[in-house]
Amino acid sequence: MRKLLAFALLALAAGAQAAAVAGEGFPPEKGLDVATPFEVQRTAILQALQEGRVYAEITPDNRRRVLASLDRMVELLAGRPVAELSEADRIEVFNHQELVNTLLAGAREDSRLVCRRETRGGSHRPTNRCMTVAERRRAREESQVALDEIQRAATRAREPN
Repeated sequence: MRKLLAFALLALAAGAQAAAVAGEGFPPEKGLDVATPFEVQRTAILQALQEGRVYAEITPDNRRRVLASLDRMVELLAGRPVAELSEADRIEVFNHQELVNTLLAGAREDSRLVCRRETRGGSHRPTNRCMTVAERRRAREESQVALDEIQRAATRAREPN
């Protein structure tokens, strides 16, 4: 496990290929990627968060957590290779990396745009309706709450006083 952790962190901190990979496939599909230099990824993630398209559905709290983890990783690495970090610092960097990956992967999935052909009530003409995964989930939840309220009201109306 120690060797795997050291290998993952060494790959994360390697900066020699930064110029070669800048702009290719970023922001990363699932957050931080050990095969790409950290600073390149950090810059791409910050830009994607700023633009608000890729991670449009990230909550403000999760955004703060991602930014804090990235900042802490910068502090811990301080331009040094991971091999020079203490074991405790390596583990802390790894834990922040996992947190960033988890939060960004969830936000990316929730921000994915899904389009469907739908026929609206009262019309025979189908139209395209595009919503993010999170918007569809919220609409489904709101519809369920409204339906539950209608059913409760109907039950109350039928009950004898």
